[in-house]
Amino acid sequence: MNELFRLTDPLDLYLVRHPKPAVDPALCYGAADLPVAEDVAACAARLAPLLPTDARVVSSPLVRARLLAEAVSPTVHLDARLRELDFGDWELKPFADIPAEGFEVWGSTLIDFRAPGGELYADMAARVWDAFEAQRAGASALVVVAHNGPMRALTGTLLGLPPSRWLNLEFEFGRVTHLAIGPLGPKLRSFNR
Repeated sequence: MNELFRLTDPLDLYLVRHPKPAVDPALCYGAADLPVAEDVAACAARLAPLLPTDARVVSSPLVRARLLAEAVSPTVHLDARLRELDFGDWELKPFADIPAEGFEVWGSTLIDFRAPGGELYADMAARVWDAFEAQRAGASALVVVAHNGPMRALTGTLLGLPPSRWLNLEFEFGRVTHLAIGPLGPKLRSFNR
């Protein structure tokens, strides 16, 4: 990670959260591959003026992210490392049926969080960082179309926030966040535009 803060070639990073998925908001979801509830073309048209036309576009392969990435760019690089956190036994389970102590761990020690049968949050953050490192190579502008969890981990890491603060970063559906990264480190240029 220290190498990133010494970048001599600037990188404009655009993080785009997928459109709202077609899922009951009372259900917990992460790695489940859900359809999109919003008009993807309209979302892409709204985002287009905010994104550079010459950027490398990379996306989670989950359909809710992939469809938006394909609507934004004719060339999309899919990277499975950008998929959302796997909530294991909690996937598509009502929040009301999930023990409260599970959410207490999630909220207090995020990086050590793992739902039963699911993925450790630290492992998700590591795979997202690996994807970022690989996808940024040779790019001056990078558009990442992904999910709230991976975007929290990546932005939190870039901005030097402790993992316990990553849940304070809330990326809205169909919105873009821009970070400019150069020799002095990352700068947050816009959030949820």
